[in-house]
Amino acid sequence: MEQSSDLLAVQFRNDPRVEQARELLAAALADHSARITGPRPPRPELATENAQLIDRLTKARGGAPYFPYLSSGLGRGPWVELSDGSVKLDFIVGIGVHGLGHSHPLMMQASIDGALQDTVMQGNLQQHPPSIELCERLIAWAQKSGAHLDHCLLSTSGAMANENALKIALHNRTPASRILALDNCFAGRSIALAALTDRPQYRTGVPLALAVDYLPAFDPTDPDGSTRKAVATLKKNVERHPHQYANLWMELVSGEGGYYPGSTEYFRALCEIARDQKILITFDEVQTFSRLSEPYAFQHFKLDEFADIVTIGKITQVCATLYGEALKPKGPLLSQTFTASSASIAAGLAMLKALEDNHCFGPTGRNMERHHYFAAKLAHLAEKHPGKISGPWGEGMMIAFTPGSGATKYAQDFVYKMYHAGIMGFVAGHDPTRIRFLPPPACTTEADIDAACAILDEVLASMPQE
Repeated sequence: MEQSSDLLAVQFRNDPRVEQARELLAAALADHSARITGPRPPRPELATENAQLIDRLTKARGGAPYFPYLSSGLGRGPWVELSDGSVKLDFIVGIGVHGLGHSHPLMMQASIDGALQDTVMQGNLQQHPPSIELCERLIAWAQKSGAHLDHCLLSTSGAMANENALKIALHNRTPASRILALDNCFAGRSIALAALTDRPQYRTGVPLALAVDYLPAFDPTDPDGSTRKAVATLKKNVERHPHQYANLWMELVSGEGGYYPGSTEYFRALCEIARDQKILITFDEVQTFSRLSEPYAFQHFKLDEFADIVTIGKITQVCATLYGEALKPKGPLLSQTFTASSASIAAGLAMLKALEDNHCFGPTGRNMERHHYFAAKLAHLAEKHPGKISGPWGEGMMIAFTPGSGATKYAQDFVYKMYHAGIMGFVAGHDPTRIRFLPPPACTTEADIDAACAILDEVLASMPQE
């Protein structure tokens, strides 16, 4: 978004000294990140210092980190150097946050763009033109196949985006106060979202803030039967609590639930009943956004007509709640001190451009192409190591597998062995517990997938049969 060259800020950003600094930083980054070429074990001479850092972190945060991971501050795409001198293939990237991986020059330039603004953070009482551009681009992407999403509210976290979605739905449908959600859903860890999330342990000792009823998730082994069961449960709940449901909340590919996609037929059957009952529909895309065949998962599943409220986050660096004009609140419900950091907004814009420039979308785009490539490699490993790994393999750039029978301890052991062998993934779901990957979609190559599968092959060979 161009601004007048008469503005002092524009003259500052275009100052030759600033441009020279950009060029020097880009050249230095290219020189040093190029030396990261593959996995590397920890350096023994750094072990003591690194252990002390991990101990300090554990003490400061009140608990040990999941992995003994402290970055050195340098990487290259999905590869990252850690403070112990090791190099890992990071195929979880902060649970899907870093779509260009580590130390990408576009992200460094975006951070510089943010640093060249007058404030570190943007917020309710102060906005800047890049905020407008990011909102407008997200709305345009959402509307491209017919969704009636007119407004975009930026926020600092996926939980806040989801809180805003709940407020919009409950406000619009008052006095209706109940929520419908799918089994195994995960929406966040605030008090309200813990009530919505289908994990009792996440709300231990926390008062129940919402009345939530769950619908059976889609079962790919019984698509028709599981759809009928979900429809029957939805109808039964509506009959039991008439006119009391404000919102049907759906992840179109379960995130924390294990990376199981639904089907268009399954989702449409539920959405049509919700629409008939005047229940608003929210698609939670905090994890799915940009990872399937279209920017939004609701577009991938051809559900545009049902998108009343949509939340996104993670890969965009800035989170957001999108909603239609008819749902615009009639009071000051939606406000917050910070919408995002100036650098995050610049990074979000760079991320959207990178996704387009790298042809990630479309039925034969890079997201689906790499999914098929990765899935075929995992299927080959399943044949080579029977009983130790099985599918299904997720959807798009949300890859998962079941280790062994899916016993939690076996899966946890598997994840830690992966980490020490040089690749990072994370657990998801339960009964079975699965292992998931979120490779950065705008930079992951087939060579990176080959490297991942080579490491997995070694780990599988070392894992005992259950």
